[in-house]
Amino acid sequence: MEIEKEVLERTRVDFGKLINYGFQKKNGMYYYSKIFMDGFRAEITVDSKGELIGKVYDLAMEEEYINFRIESQVGEFVSNVRKSYKELLEEIKAHCFKNVYFVSSQANRIADSIIKLYHDEPLFPWESEGHGVFKNPDNEKWYGLIMYVDRSKIDKKKKGKVEAINLKLSPKKILELLKKDGFYKAYHMNKKNWITIILDDTVDDEEIMEYIAESHRFTETTSSWLIPANPKFYDVISYFNEKDTILWREPKGVKIGDKVYLYLGAPYSAILYKCEVIETGIPYQYQDENLNMTKTMKIKLVKRYEKEEYPFHKLKEYGVRAIRGPRHMTESLEKVMD
Repeated sequence: MEIEKEVLERTRVDFGKLINYGFQKKNGMYYYSKIFMDGFRAEITVDSKGELIGKVYDLAMEEEYINFRIESQVGEFVSNVRKSYKELLEEIKAHCFKNVYFVSSQANRIADSIIKLYHDEPLFPWESEGHGVFKNPDNEKWYGLIMYVDRSKIDKKKKGKVEAINLKLSPKKILELLKKDGFYKAYHMNKKNWITIILDDTVDDEEIMEYIAESHRFTETTSSWLIPANPKFYDVISYFNEKDTILWREPKGVKIGDKVYLYLGAPYSAILYKCEVIETGIPYQYQDENLNMTKTMKIKLVKRYEKEEYPFHKLKEYGVRAIRGPRHMTESLEKVMD
């Protein structure tokens, strides 16, 4: 690893402090020069992205000195040059840089977005590894893991340290994303339910945050819904006799993992199915005089009920007076049905 990256790892430049320290700004770049060891000059440049580039010149020869960058060079003189240059970088770091959670710019941007959205700061259970865990404090469930690993462990064709994030998504979504650049089978996690995304700007921040939102929904407390279905418009019974998943108009606020109890109107007038939401936010354009849909959810059949078990007159005993649209289940009714 380059000396500059080694010293400045997990830091971010504070541009406002560069000038106070002694840097000169020109054409959007910051420049600093300093003599050290009475025979060498360090030329430091910080670009507009905050990357620090350093060069050391031998004043006697008036040419760039690079021996101190060669690891195999271990003599006393070259070691002293290396040590003095590192001390200079450490001083610049102390005055002009601030500590951040991760190494790459994208990893830190993603972390900042998560903190702003969910107020969850990363936790580092293995400090020496530099892996940051994001979890829902309500139930301690993980929804993200930013890792700092050798890229060859994720992509055998490439080498070098890189940061990546593991997210939990639906198996179908994972299969789709694995066809795209920047997405890989989950590293060190269940490959059916988790995916790894490289944080090197191959995938833009906005798209990654969409997947983080989906991963976070898996950790959220689930809700239970009572949703009416009109058999005159859609033959749910015949459909569920052939398949166990169905697309349904998505109510506002529904989440992956929520329970859905389907109430079929006349001639049944009873709850006949219990389902689970397994996917949300599926685009679906449909409109007629009775219905307007822009997105749907996918629900999976979990349990069937006979129409005599939970007819409408029995639901009244548990606080359900009307079912004109999607509504939350009453606690007493859900308890008896489960």
